[in-house]
Amino acid sequence: MPLLFVAAGVGAVVLLLYLFAPHIRRYAAGGVCTSKARLDGKTVLITGANTGIGKETAWDLAARGARVILACRSVEKGEEAAAEIRSKVSGAQVEVRELDLADICSIRAFAQRFLKEVNHLHVLINNAGVMMCPYMKTTDGFEMQLGVNHLGHFLLTNLLIGLLKRSAPARIVVVSSLAHNFGWIRFHDLMSLGSYNSGLAYCQSKLANVLFTRELARKLEGSGVTVNSVHPGSVRSELVRHSTMMSLLFTLFSIFLKTPQEGAQTSVDCAPAFVAPQGRNEKTARRLWNISCELLGIEWD
Repeated sequence: MPLLFVAAGVGAVVLLLYLFAPHIRRYAAGGVCTSKARLDGKTVLITGANTGIGKETAWDLAARGARVILACRSVEKGEEAAAEIRSKVSGAQVEVRELDLADICSIRAFAQRFLKEVNHLHVLINNAGVMMCPYMKTTDGFEMQLGVNHLGHFLLTNLLIGLLKRSAPARIVVVSSLAHNFGWIRFHDLMSLGSYNSGLAYCQSKLANVLFTRELARKLEGSGVTVNSVHPGSVRSELVRHSTMMSLLFTLFSIFLKTPQEGAQTSVDCAPAFVAPQGRNEKTARRLWNISCELLGIEWD
């Protein structure tokens, strides 16, 4: 008898989900950018734009007339994405350049070539990321999630900030996550050498994104370069590939997830959202900024 009740309960839930699926999908999709603004003559750089949110953002901005540069670790996958965008957008100006955010030498080489060949940069979207991977290190010995999600973009932005200022009005968008609410900066063990939890390490890196944005915005006040961090929502993408549990959950609850195109809306045009208290701590933001500069061997006033 108890099993019968359980089966009936499960059946009722499934039926309700089926009946309300269209309404759930509309709610989960979130807002849609309704702006028809053109970006002709503007240059946009997007990291990790060969798949997911990055590719959809690139498609949207290319359709608005922007010159869009895809910075990807895999040039082959980047070219595939660029070809797909060109097939959808007549006359799309899309280029692919190699960038490995887990390698300081690659970031510096990318920036050096970029500054020689590109005269203006109006929008930088720090989109690339890794989520809940097994413990591993970047080429330079940083814990992978903090190294790619925060430090790699920190250095890239530092190297391109002069061009952004000269191209003002310009914008920097840092793709963070709601996960920053569950993170804290472990200054005593930033690289998780003492202990490692892939979920907590991801949350730390996303909080670092928010704090970086906050401090950078303060430093760039009055420069004509604005900085915003965004939460794209829970999106069906390859980001969860390292976590079997997350992949399973995303499959089971796919009805509640955004498509990459829906997730890209916050990178294109977004509304103000809640920021966790630890993401608004100016002291923490400045301390993380200084430590990041030390780790990367750079000076950034």
